[in-house]
Amino acid sequence: MAPEAPRRQPRLIDRSPSITGAEIVAELTPPPQFEHASFDSYRPDLNFPSQLEAVERLNAFAGAWLPQRPSGFFSRTRKPKPELPGIYLDGGFGVGKTHLLAALWHAAPGPKYFGTFIEYTALVGALGYAATVKQLSGARLICIDEFELDDPGDTMLMTRLLAELVASGTRVAATSNTPPNSLGEGRFAAIDFLREIQAMSANFEIVRIDGLDYRRRDIEGHAIAVSEDVLEHLVRALPGRGSIVTLDDFGALIRHLSTVHPSKYIKIINGIDVIALTDAYLLTDQTDALRLVAFIDRVYDAEIPIIASGQPLNEVFDDEMLSGGYRKKYQRSQSRLVALTTGELPPHD
Repeated sequence: MAPEAPRRQPRLIDRSPSITGAEIVAELTPPPQFEHASFDSYRPDLNFPSQLEAVERLNAFAGAWLPQRPSGFFSRTRKPKPELPGIYLDGGFGVGKTHLLAALWHAAPGPKYFGTFIEYTALVGALGYAATVKQLSGARLICIDEFELDDPGDTMLMTRLLAELVASGTRVAATSNTPPNSLGEGRFAAIDFLREIQAMSANFEIVRIDGLDYRRRDIEGHAIAVSEDVLEHLVRALPGRGSIVTLDDFGALIRHLSTVHPSKYIKIINGIDVIALTDAYLLTDQTDALRLVAFIDRVYDAEIPIIASGQPLNEVFDDEMLSGGYRKKYQRSQSRLVALTTGELPPHD
């Protein structure tokens, strides 16, 4: 009997998944680490009163779904304070915006949806605009994490979509990144956000969340880079413990990501327990770097650790990237790469 051929190590670059509109809709829920997020489980930093104020304001926003009772004899003649249909969490990364957004989603009645900007634009691409409006119509709440201001076309597409949904009674909650070349370090993205969504701006209340960015502490650390021998040993040993481990050359993965829409990155890593990458190097092409950022966001949400050799992964973005308009994206990704290679996944975004 011929000996059994050795099994080939699984590779991410061999995965070119397709994704349907129905699959995207099914995934429009908070990431696993926020499955049980609540306002009570959020831990505000008492040195920054705006964090506790944000919890109270979101609780009030959620309270609009509760049955309203008359408060007194003359209450029927009083006009209730109008509640805006949209709320926007304005703050730097690392102050808990995603946790609070997920807590609001859990507090809301259904039907309801929670997704990133990329997921909603991918849904339009998969279903078409009219079918997307039909799919999301009737939702009590739409949550948009990381509302992207990088692409004017996509931003205005979402503006149009949200305008139609709000007009039909849907409420919207969003967070946002800082757009390229924004100087709003102190004001974060609120002014830019309102400018970009022009006609929608009057429907959004801004909730400011100040605070120390815990990820800036992480950035001071370093992603762990292992030797090729250690990486090879771990790749051989971990499957014996029941883990599914992929092994890819860093450059080959970067090239592969250019062939897959970012909305499909989640399916590339589906079912994977550990990602191993060899020969990481400094990226000099911003398009490649931004694809890696989007990929790492999905890996981080799925809580999949990374083992890598070569350049420490938090050092793969060059100085020009780290000082440019997308610097906050890269800083967030740096801290996530530190967490993913050290096993110290933070408790909330």
